[in-house]
Amino acid sequence: MLENDLLDDTEANPAVAAVFDDIRTSRGDGAVNNFWRALAHDPKLLEATWARMKATMMDSTPDGLDPFSKELVYLAVSIANGCIYCVHCHTAAARKLGMTEAQYADLLAVVAIASQTNALATELKVPVDDAYREPAE
Repeated sequence: MLENDLLDDTEANPAVAAVFDDIRTSRGDGAVNNFWRALAHDPKLLEATWARMKATMMDSTPDGLDPFSKELVYLAVSIANGCIYCVHCHTAAARKLGMTEAQYADLLAVVAIASQTNALATELKVPVDDAYREPAE
């Protein structure tokens, strides 16, 4: 696939069209974003990735994370990994779910301090305290 080679609806085979339809229905906004269009060149990868994304981000259990928390985690990981596409998508999704500017600033501060202390702990090879280890079963 070439950079910016996004599959248009008119080029979609039946398997891709079915996933695109499910994306539109599940997200409720009628859109299929560029990430899914880029993956559509590999229908099996598109289908598997969408199924996993849908199960992880849209399916909730009473004891699991709520959709807003999931978006914040996804956004934090995207920032840490440097994926500008995902940062933009999940910032928009978190804002749609009610993220305020104060919450966004707080999230950025947490990501920044976690990145700094992770790097320091890794480089200094700090051993994990016994109190933080899971008890052996």
